[in-house]
Amino acid sequence: MRATRKLTVGLIAAAAVTAVAVPAAALPPGSDDPWQPLPPIPSLNIARYVGTWHQLAAVPQPFNIDCARDTRATYAVIDASNISVDNTCTTWAGGTDRVVGNGRVNDPVTNAQLHVSFPSVPMQGSPDGPTNYVVTYLADDYSWALVGDPARVSGFVLSRTPAVSDAGWRQIRSVVEARGYNSCLLLTSPNTDGRSDITPLCAI
Repeated sequence: MRATRKLTVGLIAAAAVTAVAVPAAALPPGSDDPWQPLPPIPSLNIARYVGTWHQLAAVPQPFNIDCARDTRATYAVIDASNISVDNTCTTWAGGTDRVVGNGRVNDPVTNAQLHVSFPSVPMQGSPDGPTNYVVTYLADDYSWALVGDPARVSGFVLSRTPAVSDAGWRQIRSVVEARGYNSCLLLTSPNTDGRSDITPLCAI
């Protein structure tokens, strides 16, 4: 298996994965129903959203096990319906994994639901397809975001900076749970200038 395929789901969920729903009892009162699709934010300003994001936490995926730290996504506008996707990470061997793809807006009402594809990855090369990337939370200042797929098989906490305060982590956990995730399923992602541990979000 090529290293680029290992990275593919590090930031973007594979659309064909079948979900295992989180039991409602594992969620705090007032959380989104985990049996319903992950809701998008009401409106995403693509021009503000593009740029580099650091992965702070994620639901582990089988294809990103080669990523040891510094997992990042860099987005750039291609046109009104497409953005370029450039995912990188540092491997356990100290090298760099990289995969480049395309994000196509599937929801022009909110701009917050996209189909992400990677031409170099088998069965993920078509730019058209079902939504597999949902921006379900975005800070007012676009400083951090929670994204996932409609079935919550994947979940990624992205931040403009590799480190956040203790209060920031508490807010992240609260938002993750409010969006219908079991926060124990998301693990922190090591970053050179941030946390160095791999810890369940529910333990922070």
